[in-house]
Amino acid sequence: MLACAAGVVLCLAGCTKHNYKAEADKQVYGIIDKKWQSEFGPKANYRISDVPPSPNDIQVERVVPASGILTLPQAVAIAVAHNRDYQTQREKLYTIALDLRLTRHEFEYKFFGGFSGGYARDRNDEEWGLETTWGFNRLFASGTMISTRVGAAWAEVLSGNLKSGLASILGITVTQPLLRGSDPKIILEPLTQAERDTVYQLRMFSRFRKKTVVLVITQYYQVLQLHDKVKNAKDHYDKLVWFLEQAGKLADAGRLPKYEVEEIKQRKLNAWDDYVKAQKEYGMTLDLLKITLGLPTTAEFELDQNELDALKAVELKYPDFTEKDVIETALCRRLDLANSADAVIDAQRQVYVAKDALRADASLVGSVDTVSKGGGSRQTLKAKDNYNLDVGLNLPLDRVAEQNIYRKALIDMNAKKRGYDLLADTVAMEVRQAHRDLVEAAERFKVHSEGLKVAEKRFKDTLMLMRYGRASSRRVVSALNDLRDARNGATEALVDYTTATLKFYRDTEVLKVRPDGMWEKDETSVASDSLQDGMLRSKKE
Repeated sequence: MLACAAGVVLCLAGCTKHNYKAEADKQVYGIIDKKWQSEFGPKANYRISDVPPSPNDIQVERVVPASGILTLPQAVAIAVAHNRDYQTQREKLYTIALDLRLTRHEFEYKFFGGFSGGYARDRNDEEWGLETTWGFNRLFASGTMISTRVGAAWAEVLSGNLKSGLASILGITVTQPLLRGSDPKIILEPLTQAERDTVYQLRMFSRFRKKTVVLVITQYYQVLQLHDKVKNAKDHYDKLVWFLEQAGKLADAGRLPKYEVEEIKQRKLNAWDDYVKAQKEYGMTLDLLKITLGLPTTAEFELDQNELDALKAVELKYPDFTEKDVIETALCRRLDLANSADAVIDAQRQVYVAKDALRADASLVGSVDTVSKGGGSRQTLKAKDNYNLDVGLNLPLDRVAEQNIYRKALIDMNAKKRGYDLLADTVAMEVRQAHRDLVEAAERFKVHSEGLKVAEKRFKDTLMLMRYGRASSRRVVSALNDLRDARNGATEALVDYTTATLKFYRDTEVLKVRPDGMWEKDETSVASDSLQDGMLRSKKE
């Protein structure tokens, strides 16, 4: 019989297969899926790298397209799939939900079981024995703790006068707090906080996802802007080379002073220096984009110039919403502000918990232990029945530690309230600044667009006047420099306006990220509609 029992033990211990990782993943993402709310955006791109992706997840390799041209949607997709900070946020969300799973388990049936056996010998006899114990523990919301134990003990006496036998064992213990710690709110506080922490992390993950998308798009356009600056610098240099040749001919014909030709040569050298600097700046910014995308800096690719051309083809739409409206929208929708508001409620609950700990500690403990009378040895097989009912009371004579915790909880609650007020003011400030940046960017875009037209016309007119001897070479070079600056300024203003728009919608929390990582827009009109919807919602709420 002993050999049979031992075989069962070995079978259970060594042959049972259990995929703990898969079970943990299932539990965690079951929690996340249930807690995901519509305000967090589409349920996509939130699973960690070593689990099967969700149906909406972006699945893209961390490689450059074969064409060597990386489009904006491809860049965003790669970043959402492989950006290192984004992956860290996904892992943080997973671990927070994993902690919630453990906290929930504290209020579930926790089973245990095992075997023990051995051989004993003294002067009178010798004995083989085997004992198995099974049971569970369970904590209820009322604070009641139930612990049960069911077992069987078997012994075979090899010498002496005692009989061999089998005994069954049953033990039940029930513990109920009566004063301190008896309120279900106190008992459930760890679970309540863990549930709320998961929602907080979902909010922060959603906001981080928006920040990541805005960062990638901003860097992408900045690289395009600097690439355009490189092109303008090269075009400026080529024009000076051509103009130097024309000026040399005019100087040889006696129609232009020699010193003006030397000045043009100096301008040409400066233009080449500007071109080299522009290339360096472009390369550094492109490397920063590669790091953001999670690509090696040695990866070679170019960005899609059509994206910049598409921006230039868009008609500017001046912001038509007031500062007051956008602040109200942000205060209503900002996810980080919602977390701060909920943190105040958490602190209030902690005060309640700390106050409860100042009370007297009393508990009622009942237990039943019984063993069957099936014969036995001197130890495990002796029949007995025990019934106990105990009441314990611990008066609150020494509560210095609890008093300190209570006082700190009050201070923390006040700090959380101040933190919320500070964050609300900070959000309002950020939105006000984002609104100013957007208005400024719109004005600069308008000014630089007009300035570019003026600079192009001025260069053509000045060059024509010089050919007829009615303008100096200096005026032509000055016009050419202004044309280069106007082109750079127009592109910079266009990119600033585009990125300011994105940041504005991000800071007001109306930016919506699609499952493919891009944001919902029809140029700027859809985003404006989203903002108007947000303002209408905030007024209704």
